Amino acid sequence: MKGVILAGGTGSRLYPCTKVTNKHLLPVYDKPMIYYPLKTIIEAGIKDILIVSGTGHAGDFVNLLGSGKEFGVRLSYEIQEESGGIAQALALAESFSDGETILVILGDNIFEDNIKNYTEKFFNRCKIFLKEVGIKAAKRFGVAVVKDDKVVYVEEKPLNPKSNLAMTGLYLFDSKIFDIIRQLKPSARGEFEITDVIDFYVRNNSCSYELIKGYWSDAGTFNSLNRASNLVKSKFYTEEDFWSDSEDFSELFKFPSKEDDYKALMEKLSELSKRQAQIIDYVLNNKYKWNQKI
Repeated sequence: MKGVILAGGTGSRLYPCTKVTNKHLLPVYDKPMIYYPLKTIIEAGIKDILIVSGTGHAGDFVNLLGSGKEFGVRLSYEIQEESGGIAQALALAESFSDGETILVILGDNIFEDNIKNYTEKFFNRCKIFLKEVGIKAAKRFGVAVVKDDKVVYVEEKPLNPKSNLAMTGLYLFDSKIFDIIRQLKPSARGEFEITDVIDFYVRNNSCSYELIKGYWSDAGTFNSLNRASNLVKSKFYTEEDFWSDSEDFSELFKFPSKEDDYKALMEKLSELSKRQAQIIDYVLNNKYKWNQKI
């Protein structure tokens, strides 16, 4: 098995930071973002890894990571000349994969779990990794519906999600994926979608799944970049606050301001008091576990 990190895209949602560097080189807590997907692949026991990046600042990856010797792996690089979607970027890995199965991870996805057990036992044609989230939060991602050990339905960023199982940016594919990509047609936004690739496997009853148990976050916006840093910094911190049913995670923390009228002020104070009580309750309920860590 070989590994592929997809680190293309323009990073427009992180502008102006991405004006001077690739978004996958921005810091997540104390390391460049690209270190985290690289770590996920290395922990899975994979030694041959391809990084696919866009044209902007592509040389910075080589400057940072080199040949991979520092990490005990062999790194290769490919350039996606245009932004044509995740599936188009993955198509560039065909020669590199050389007929082997591949572990694919999006370069802005941060995972806590070690998935080596899943890669060693991968015999299916396709396996995706899912995370339970709030229904409203699910609108930000592709979602999957599962039955027994199979995925039976997938949809990209649905207005009315059929499940709360978000598709993370972590996938296992067999070598047939490149034939499937060649059959794809551009989506309404003019890109070749990874969800359409997965849907092909789903319709052929050959897509299985695993549920992510530890934390997971993308880091493609300022809010999610900050969230990812906080998760890495505090591994034992609950995810309930991050995956709540809010359209915007920043809405969880609305502090009073001098522009508020009396009603808004009281509502915000009430919400802050409620969240303070939740935090105290969480600390008390987990006191023993924290003492054990200390």
